[in-house]
Amino acid sequence: MQRKAASKKRNHSLLKKPGDPFDGYFRTPPKRVSHSERLLGSSNAKSLLNLLCWGSQNDLYTYQQAFERKSGPYVHLDGHEFLMISSYDYLGLIGHTAIESAAIKAIQRYGTGTGGVRLLTGTTDLHYKFEKELAAFKGTKAAMTFSSGYLANIGIISTLLDPSDLIIIDSKAHRSIVEACRLSRIPMEKFNHNDPSSLQEKLEDNPPGRRTLIIIEGIYSMDGDICPLPEIIELKKKYEAYLMVDEAHSFGVLGSEGKGVEEHFGLKTNDVDIWMGSLSKAIPSNGGFIAGSRDLVIYLQHTAGPFVFSAALCPAAIAAARESLQVIQHEPERLTTLKHNTSYLRKGLNELGYDTGAATTQIIPVILGSDMKAYRLSRELFALGIIATPIVYPAVPLGSARLRLCATAAQDKSFLKEIVEGFRKVRGR
Repeated sequence: MQRKAASKKRNHSLLKKPGDPFDGYFRTPPKRVSHSERLLGSSNAKSLLNLLCWGSQNDLYTYQQAFERKSGPYVHLDGHEFLMISSYDYLGLIGHTAIESAAIKAIQRYGTGTGGVRLLTGTTDLHYKFEKELAAFKGTKAAMTFSSGYLANIGIISTLLDPSDLIIIDSKAHRSIVEACRLSRIPMEKFNHNDPSSLQEKLEDNPPGRRTLIIIEGIYSMDGDICPLPEIIELKKKYEAYLMVDEAHSFGVLGSEGKGVEEHFGLKTNDVDIWMGSLSKAIPSNGGFIAGSRDLVIYLQHTAGPFVFSAALCPAAIAAARESLQVIQHEPERLTTLKHNTSYLRKGLNELGYDTGAATTQIIPVILGSDMKAYRLSRELFALGIIATPIVYPAVPLGSARLRLCATAAQDKSFLKEIVEGFRKVRGR
């Protein structure tokens, strides 16, 4: 009854325009003073501002919409209920009563912040307890948390390597990895996406004895495909390189127990030197983590800039992450539901003729090609009460713009049917 009433309410939002997060700034763009023009004087800045102006004036800007309640399959904008199909809440844990209760109790006991960085005065017993439990779940000797997954990647790369070393990354690796290499001025090469033979060519060209770190992702965030981990581990061992796996989107999702991509393939955890993950996707909190050897973690605790010089994760975030880890282990049916929903959604889109690329996981791209098509399709769906995020350059290469959809364990069959029906309605527009 509740969802039928909500559906009726969504009908009132048909052809609704997205909210204006710029408070009318681009409706009549003010003249910028000369000082601001110099600060934003690059051609890239001017092009972006012109694009934002165009998108806002044509009601095509659907980013930064201000939701009024907690996220989930249904979200609220300006008093209307929308269907959310681009949320990272893969296991549907946002709003879980045990997780919320743990966060509230942590605030009551520890406060809203820690008053310091982890190395100095910001560590609580919650941090240590969670990191030990996380390492045990992942099957490593130790783990440590960062303020975000982005900072975790920067901390690893900038601390462990120097300009005499080499990093070889998958061509579709996350921007945080690329920026970490550039900021650290460490030589970086890319191999063709998920292509072990391309990686082998890079390794063969590398001088003997040079420290080399290979970086891949468990699930690629823009394409929804899984890395060929067994073949890459074989190459890593053959050429005596090191291997780091970014599991921002695969931790908690892949494997029979959600432990990650190594469980998915039935591999040993210690075949990978560095595991990195997120605490804001399958786990509905904030932060990032690194898991690996005890030596690695102790060294990074005292040398990684984002750990040493950034405020510690707040107690509520750590408590929520800790309780989420328990829920993942005690409610395995969420993984089963996620797999079913993933298959149903991808099949429904494919039958309508949409291109979902090589996706095999809960991340399902609807590949459209041009940025304009992505903006317009997202806007058409918005008018029907569906939030489907457009992803354009530079997040993806030019000519491969898409909508990025995410299946979650919180979705039910009626929700997914409504999503597929929405895509059917806008198919020919």
